[in-house]
Amino acid sequence: MASLGESARSDSGSSDSLELQEEDSWEDAEDDSENIQIVSLLDKATFRSVGEMLQHCKAKHDFDLLEIVKDLGLDFYGMIKLVNFIRSQVGDGIAKPEINSKEVFSDDKFLQPILEDDALLFCLDEITIDESSRDEPPILNGESITHDQSTKIQTLEAELSTLKSQFADYRLAVEKTLDDRWNAPTTHPSSSTSIPENPRPSKDPDAFYFESYAYNTIHQTMLQDSVRTDAYRDFIYTNKHLFAGKTVLDLGCGTGILSLFCFRAGAARVLAVDNSDIIDRARAIVHANGVGGVVSCLRGRIEEVVLPVQKVDVIVSEWMGYCLLYEAMLDSVLWARDRYLKDGGLMVPSQCTLRVAPVADPEWVGANVTFWRDVYGFEMGEMMEGVHEDVVVRRVEPEVVVGRSQAFKLLELRTIRKEDLTFMENFEVELDRDIDALDGWAIWFDTFFLTSPYEAIDGEARAEKWGSRVDGSNAFTTGPDGRETHWQSGFMAIDHVRSPGQPLQKGQKINGSVEYRRRKDNERELEIEMAWEAVGSSEKGSQCFIMR
Repeated sequence: MASLGESARSDSGSSDSLELQEEDSWEDAEDDSENIQIVSLLDKATFRSVGEMLQHCKAKHDFDLLEIVKDLGLDFYGMIKLVNFIRSQVGDGIAKPEINSKEVFSDDKFLQPILEDDALLFCLDEITIDESSRDEPPILNGESITHDQSTKIQTLEAELSTLKSQFADYRLAVEKTLDDRWNAPTTHPSSSTSIPENPRPSKDPDAFYFESYAYNTIHQTMLQDSVRTDAYRDFIYTNKHLFAGKTVLDLGCGTGILSLFCFRAGAARVLAVDNSDIIDRARAIVHANGVGGVVSCLRGRIEEVVLPVQKVDVIVSEWMGYCLLYEAMLDSVLWARDRYLKDGGLMVPSQCTLRVAPVADPEWVGANVTFWRDVYGFEMGEMMEGVHEDVVVRRVEPEVVVGRSQAFKLLELRTIRKEDLTFMENFEVELDRDIDALDGWAIWFDTFFLTSPYEAIDGEARAEKWGSRVDGSNAFTTGPDGRETHWQSGFMAIDHVRSPGQPLQKGQKINGSVEYRRRKDNERELEIEMAWEAVGSSEKGSQCFIMR
């Protein structure tokens, strides 16, 4: 705001005053250019010239940037990517990055500066690509220049001209990017950076999945889910002896909150991995909190990224999706378990159970189904599209649950396999009241944090009655009898046109089955098929619901 005020005051001043201010501004700019500080690629030392910095890296770290540029035959943009790649690696705690080919820094994301106001990027035109000239004797004034030398000078001048042109283009691109960010409208008043909230759908479901986690809102929602976040924090802080001095993998780290919990619990090393752009925020958060010496942020799929360790002691991950298995992130957790977890290592959380319960909710049916059949005297049934095909994520209140829930699937993370995540399980529930009709089914999950990798829970254990144990274990539920979470419950509304509702009585049993399978066109989405039949009644049916 000060610059706006100064501009307004200058409008009313004399032209001499304006000229004096402009002269002062140019003097300031000249002073800044004379005091350029080039930060070393491999440590925090600063230098007045590129040459001094390169010599320092070569002498102290045996790292020859010019030799790498020459061996890989890099052009100007290649050098920019190389510099940003090196700074990214060093920021992740890798003291001396290994650079064997262009492929390791081929991603265009390395065109974006890692270090703010990186003077080195604006001085790359000072680096001579043709290093063979360093070993030749200098050309003295007055000495004749051979034809070969003249040709070489012309070639070098052409290369220098090209580099200057590329440099000018790059500088304009950087300035435009900074201007766009500065002038972009802010979506959230509490956020200092403008972030678009609706990512454009991608043809690649995996790409869209990772893109969706690059935005602020989803992380704010998860962090503000105190049931979720407190459960992880309380388990980690209560059981510091399980983390102290250990190497921890935080898979799908997001903002890095679980990594920070592990750091505070005394972990010796935490590897935070995420394939979303949020990893850049996580890296900044790690450095802002001064924990970069312990927490390293790595970008990529866990199946593709190479961790700088052979094994880890603990894998911590918040992988759970709607109806537990939506988004299929558990696949990656199990892959990481088999590849990196030590024998006897700990999975956090340890186990989950899926539960199902019958629902009679005529108010919901009236508001979302019956309503559309007569809107001010008009038929609008078209607006009901998907209401009986899609899993509805909603808060299911305890009073509409008309029978005790049953656990139909136990997932023990120490032993479960990927192929076990497609399944069909039977269940039986008993009504605890009379109802006019069965309106649907609710599915939710309970999550358990156990202190021993070999401990197992009873499949009928209920998280809301589990509480915090003396041994440090804890649990939470996403169901109706617990505090609301961002997962809520998955509600599947019965289509009474296909399966007309029948009155049912208290004590009547309903036998059924639940089938979980992945959608063929997008394996991160779920198909949940429900089948049921009430004992002693004509009430029966089956429907397939989609979680997308």
